[in-house]
Amino acid sequence: MTQHDPSLAIAELRANVSVPFERARAMPKSVYTSEAFAKAEETHVFAKEWLCAGRADALPNPGDYLTMVIAGEPVIILRDREGVLRGMSNVCRHRMSTLLEGRGNVRSIVCPYHAWTYSLDGSLRGAPAMARNEGFCKEDVKLPAVRIEDWQGWIMVTLNPDAPPAAERLRGVDRLVGHLPMQDYREVFREEFRWNTNWKVLAENFMESYHLPVCHAGTIGGSCDLNLMECPPGEEAFNYHWIVKNDAVPLALAHPSNSTLVGDQRRITWLLSIYPALLITLTPGYFWYLSLTPDGPGHVKVLFGGGMSAEWCADPEAERHLAALKALLDDVNVEDKSCVERVWKGLCAGLSEPGALSHLERPNYDFARYIASRMP
Repeated sequence: MTQHDPSLAIAELRANVSVPFERARAMPKSVYTSEAFAKAEETHVFAKEWLCAGRADALPNPGDYLTMVIAGEPVIILRDREGVLRGMSNVCRHRMSTLLEGRGNVRSIVCPYHAWTYSLDGSLRGAPAMARNEGFCKEDVKLPAVRIEDWQGWIMVTLNPDAPPAAERLRGVDRLVGHLPMQDYREVFREEFRWNTNWKVLAENFMESYHLPVCHAGTIGGSCDLNLMECPPGEEAFNYHWIVKNDAVPLALAHPSNSTLVGDQRRITWLLSIYPALLITLTPGYFWYLSLTPDGPGHVKVLFGGGMSAEWCADPEAERHLAALKALLDDVNVEDKSCVERVWKGLCAGLSEPGALSHLERPNYDFARYIASRMP
């Protein structure tokens, strides 16, 4: 395979998903390791799909902003003076400097290069020393808008003007877990890190709980029974499975004051993989998520956040429970990092080859079919 031709990797992937799930194998090595395939994913997946910038409640006040890069495109997400979430280009319309970094709060957007200043709606408010340019009209200059939606409390962003609305595309998620009001959960932590693996390896690791008893033997491996786990076929925009949890983590259960959830609804943990790169663990008491950005074939940038349901947020013991949960999740991340980085090393080995999938890895098969469906 050449460095510049992803077609062989795409052909290998299509052959891989052409067989029934009962005879499925893990995805071909080339779709993880090929630079050309990574570029194709950037063009045909990340530049066209809805991606997650985190939780809407992370930007509560006018002027609150965060930045992200989508398929090489710098983007600002902010809350304007009317309280509306906006997405816009993070590149100045003058000499094309990037404008903001990280996250914070601003009264206006000021270019750090020549101090062109934009209002929170993206319109140009001021441009020093431009009066002698007869072709310049301040009113004609505005930062290009980027599509954005608040879906169940998640900030969804896309560069694609023709993408169906996120709420429409994800109606199946609402049907499955609408009894858990995600829009009312509150984010209490948000972190970013970079791991040495392909983004799909981390996504697949989240999608299957087959690895829990071994990879997470020191943490959550004993909190679930693989025999009680269901892995149904996924839908076009996502895959999912669920775990019936025991009482090892109280915050994973419905709060005692919750009178809406009944039976197993009070203890089921849902694992939702929103294509391409939003991974949500949702319980009656808390949630945590990963939002992935590829960084070449061998690295992935990870947004990691989480929080609690409204009932648990109001509990006097919430801070203690949350501290215990966050410590647990940090340990789980350490275990997962070790596992997914080992897989990356194996993918790069000459003698390795993909093996057959367990029935507990049905979501991985559906994910492979999704990736294949987006390739030209």
